[in-house]
Amino acid sequence: MENQTKQKLNRELIDSQEKLPIKIVQFGGGNFMRGFTDYVIDKLNKEAGFNAGIVNVQPTPGGSVHKLEEQDNVYTLFSRGIKKGEIIDTKQVISAIQKSINPYTDYDEFLALAKEEELEFIFSNTTETGIAYDESENNYAGPHKNFPAKVAVLLHERFKHFNGAKDKGLRIIPCELIEDNAFALKEIILKYAQLWNLDSNFVQWIEHSNYFHNTLVDRIVPGYPKDDAETYEDQLDYEDQMMVVSEVFLLFVIQDLANLKERIPFDRIDEQILVVDDIQPYRLRKVRILNGGHTLMLAPAILSGKETVKESIDDPFLGKFLSETIFNEVNPTLGLDENELKDFAEEVFDRFRNPFIKHYQASIALYFVSKFKVRILPSLLKYVEINQKLPLNLTFSLASLIRFYQGKFGEKFLPLNDEETIVNRFKEIWANEDYGKVAELALSETAFWDTDLTKVNGLKSAVAKALWEIDQNDTETAYHNFIQFYS
Repeated sequence: MENQTKQKLNRELIDSQEKLPIKIVQFGGGNFMRGFTDYVIDKLNKEAGFNAGIVNVQPTPGGSVHKLEEQDNVYTLFSRGIKKGEIIDTKQVISAIQKSINPYTDYDEFLALAKEEELEFIFSNTTETGIAYDESENNYAGPHKNFPAKVAVLLHERFKHFNGAKDKGLRIIPCELIEDNAFALKEIILKYAQLWNLDSNFVQWIEHSNYFHNTLVDRIVPGYPKDDAETYEDQLDYEDQMMVVSEVFLLFVIQDLANLKERIPFDRIDEQILVVDDIQPYRLRKVRILNGGHTLMLAPAILSGKETVKESIDDPFLGKFLSETIFNEVNPTLGLDENELKDFAEEVFDRFRNPFIKHYQASIALYFVSKFKVRILPSLLKYVEINQKLPLNLTFSLASLIRFYQGKFGEKFLPLNDEETIVNRFKEIWANEDYGKVAELALSETAFWDTDLTKVNGLKSAVAKALWEIDQNDTETAYHNFIQFYS
């Protein structure tokens, strides 16, 4: 009943009626963008005088930008997590978005964005499937459902309006989670230029007057707290249907082109935003430490009866297993600055301990084999190459994965959620009762690993030993017996 007496959040209520010049068009106003990009721009405005307004463009017909418009495009962001061992729990109103447009109902208003004098940036997050080419979008006239088609039209309208002025090109900064995201987007835009028979001068303008910045983004943004909305509502003096919850951690790595640092003062706010020449080392770091940490701990944790990431890392055995594996067996294989890797790993562990986010191990188990192949196996093989011996923790993790795919541990059925061919092949492998044979068949299955792992010296016998120990003891005892045997 209390919520019914509260006034809906609006700019007058928070005394934020200043009109900011439109410098940014944003495709995608979902949870991630509002808890990540919009948060960053809002902080730049308030702490670094960036003075940039955002227009939020609805990317799909089924979007909900009208809900933001109904509360003057302002909303509350709750940031919750652990930073350097301390619990952080804050809230703030984000006010950088000046307008939200539905191009499916207000297409002319969308096209008019091309004429904005101070427009300089395009940000986007339309999910990994958003940056794709759709040859059925063969008509220049919109509205288009395809995201790159929308960008192509917006850029062409700007090219026409400003007669191809070199200083009216834009910086495109996509946040979709695909490698070389900006380059992929640019390639598709040029395909549409060809499909629509657009002026060759426009293509030259795209190539030479616009800048496409590849990115790496990382922040968990669960979004609207529907399961615990009352707890958050009780902290507000107003009604906010668009409030968002995010973790505290934020990483934004952007590939530099044409002095991006001079255009956005990222260095004037206290956030982990890196403008670099090459983002690949940071991508490698994220995949091997953050994603890899989840994956290498997964099977030992589930076999130990742990259900969440926090529960796992808080366990004395599993927490130590994770940190020792990362610091002693993963980080040394990356060829990056040791202190940077250590700091990043400790931030990752803080994220794993976040008491406000329930990250279930069963959800991480989705496509477990392919995740292990990409995230963990390169570290294992590189360690062997460097040290001419096995990384025992990573080997135990691999053995635990093979044991996991037996499908049952004691009386408990395990959350197998993988391709049917992989699950069925493991059933065939586990039809054998000899651990040496199981290890040989599993490790030699190139459909799993893209290589024959029995060729790694000593790996087959080590995995067989670990499998035997896991079935004879609890997981912690199995691990210690395995380590002692090879020490």
